[in-house]
Amino acid sequence: MLVIGRKPGEYVVINNNIKVKVVKSNDGDLRLAIDAPREIKIIRGEIYEKEVLQEAK
Repeated sequence: MLVIGRKPGEYVVINNNIKVKVVKSNDGDLRLAIDAPREIKIIRGEIYEKEVLQEAK
């Protein structure tokens, strides 16, 4: 796992086609903008974990 610090307006690029940008940061509250091709599935962590638990049953 890579852990880096980013300020609002800064971003990282993954695999040359996914851009993750910090768009807001207030008192520990963080918002991200993710720009990726439509075929890339993007899912929130809590939903992902719920799906994984359901598949394990």
